[in-house]
Amino acid sequence: MTIHTTSRITSTLRRARVALSRRFDTVARLDAGMSTVEYAVGTIAAAAFGAVLYTVVSGDSIPDALGGIIERALNTSV
Repeated sequence: MTIHTTSRITSTLRRARVALSRRFDTVARLDAGMSTVEYAVGTIAAAAFGAVLYTVVSGDSIPDALGGIIERALNTSV
C-alpha cells in the first residue's frame, strides 16, 4: 500500500468513528431511562399483581389442587 492509500483509509475510518459516536450520543440522549411517572405506574402494577397472586394462592382451591398433585405423585407405582 502506498502512503496516500493508507492515509485515505485512516481518514475514512476516523470520519466513520466520529459519525458513529455522534449517532450513539444522540440515541443515548433520546432514551435516558424511565421517568418518575413510569416508575410509579410500574410500582402500582407490581403491587396489584402481587395482591391478585396472593389472593389466588391463599384461596382454598390452589392448596387443595397442589395437595392432590403431590398425593398422586407419591402414590404412583413405578
